[in-house]
Amino acid sequence: MSNLERRASPRHRTLKSGKIVLDNNISVYDCRIRNLSEQGALLKLPSTVGVPDTFLLQIVNEDISMKAHVRWRTATELGVQFDEPLDILHG
Repeated sequence: MSNLERRASPRHRTLKSGKIVLDNNISVYDCRIRNLSEQGALLKLPSTVGVPDTFLLQIVNEDISMKAHVRWRTATELGVQFDEPLDILHG
């Protein structure tokens, strides 16, 4: 079964700037949000080394932040799932 078939909601291609925030802003990683759904996102980074499995994801220039959990990772990408569904249709 492909990743697309397992997703609870469709992903929408995007190219938004994001920030992975750790420890109340003590550490911040810049990232690109490559696709986004109500349930999760694909994040692109120079390196995923040092990024923990749970963090706060903020979408830059939008008043959106959500707690995210890593479902899979490569050297430069993270597939994350949100704790609470994100209402992207009305954002």
